[in-house]
Amino acid sequence: MTPTHFAFSCTFMLGLTGLAFHRTHLLSALLCLEGMMLSLFIALSLWAMQLSATNFSAPPLLLLAFSACEASAGLGLLVATARTHGSDRLQSLNLLQC
Repeated sequence: MTPTHFAFSCTFMLGLTGLAFHRTHLLSALLCLEGMMLSLFIALSLWAMQLSATNFSAPPLLLLAFSACEASAGLGLLVATARTHGSDRLQSLNLLQC
């Protein structure tokens, strides 16, 4: 495994473990998701550059566009939960409550 592959694997796994074990606030979960998406974007971009093919340049851009949409939807949910519940703590959210 090359050092670049090891670095991207570590950043993705770090985001995954942060998402799995430190789920106290919604903002920290969103930041972990964003870190995972950015590591995937950089890995796909470097993979397309290593292949030197122009037809592999679209998937990283699509991933970046979906990542931006995911971030804006997550921030909208963060603002909505902070307004309705007064906090972004995930323990205070109840999915069964309207």
